[in-house]
Amino acid sequence: MPTQYDPYQNVCTIVKNAAKMLGYQEKDYEAILHPERELKVSVPVMMDDGTVKVFEGYRIQHSTSRGPAKGGIRYHHKVDLNEVRALAAWMTFKCAVVNIPYGGGKGGVLCNPAEMSENEIRMLTRRFVAMIAPIIGPDTDIPAPDVGTNPQVMGWIMDTFSMLKGHCTPGVVTGKPLELGGAVGRNEATGRGVTLCILSILKKLGLSPKNSTAVIQGMGNVGSTAAKLCNQEGIKVIAVSDVSGGLYSPDGLNIPAIIEYLTAKKGNTLENLHMEGTKHITNAELLELPCDILVPAALENQINSGNAENIKAEVIVEGANGPTTVEADAILGKKGITVVPDIIANSGGVIVSYFEWVQNIQSVSWSEDYIDNQLQEILGRAFSAVYSLAEEKGVPLRTAAYLIAVKRVIDAKKLRGIWP
Repeated sequence: MPTQYDPYQNVCTIVKNAAKMLGYQEKDYEAILHPERELKVSVPVMMDDGTVKVFEGYRIQHSTSRGPAKGGIRYHHKVDLNEVRALAAWMTFKCAVVNIPYGGGKGGVLCNPAEMSENEIRMLTRRFVAMIAPIIGPDTDIPAPDVGTNPQVMGWIMDTFSMLKGHCTPGVVTGKPLELGGAVGRNEATGRGVTLCILSILKKLGLSPKNSTAVIQGMGNVGSTAAKLCNQEGIKVIAVSDVSGGLYSPDGLNIPAIIEYLTAKKGNTLENLHMEGTKHITNAELLELPCDILVPAALENQINSGNAENIKAEVIVEGANGPTTVEADAILGKKGITVVPDIIANSGGVIVSYFEWVQNIQSVSWSEDYIDNQLQEILGRAFSAVYSLAEEKGVPLRTAAYLIAVKRVIDAKKLRGIWP
């Protein structure tokens, strides 16, 4: 049986191990094991049927030593404080490893948006923003989309915050619609970053994209973009899944047709899609398929001590935050499976969010080509640094990524000192 999963302790274990490897004393890293600020709010919403339902929401700022807190807002029926705490910490180290001037933050509301109308989601969003408004802003904490939220929700956040401040404040949030100051390419940025990391690791390992197979868990924004781009690069995507289950074909799936079906109508899921030459499988079966590249792009704790021994991929590229537990990491290492960790693999979203924020606060506009080139440059530089350090130290890529990230966070904290 898998051990009880605690996402925040998962992060802390990795951070402490990296800090000790770097030679830091406990007093140097103790502060970053504790989030700087945690806000829990009750969010009353008038539902469409006239009843009032109170939702529980959170906004957590893990670290602002390197800049304003940055991180998404998640609407999901299994959101809890510890999960949001872990997600905020992952953002701290994600921003540090790619060296953009942000700290880490995260938000969440315990709800099921699939069971709510657009009006209810809008009302929930506006009230939630009103409740967390005292601690967010372009200079303090900048939210973004995450599981269960999208550009429209970000637009409502921007409008609500602007109404409270009395003037338009586009820089309070990223991932907005283009018409409201969003950045071109932001919606695809995380999936694009995942694909860039896939191509980079294949090159390092001497593997050809056109001779490689991929399995992708999760067909949300990140997974569907990665599936589309991998397909365009000639990688054969043999299985994909969503919350309802997966589709599998050893000859390769028709990715454009699958994406068209999933986006054609709200509520469409893979369990209702029947295509010639494919079969339906569970998410558990999908993770254990033989393949060259496995992309877990759903939720945390997908690869754990209960299934790690059965993973048959050559390479895992983490599209989701925290999909692999510490215990599973050790098992995968013994099996010789290369893991490109989440804090580098899915950093494309926060990198382009940074571009959006810079454009907003400077009132400038950049082209899609410029943004894509900058994304490739920053992510490529970060990936090369992580890979080189892993080779130099003889450690896994996750360890190398955290060695870089933890050093930057601790050094910033030490240089600033403890106030007063």
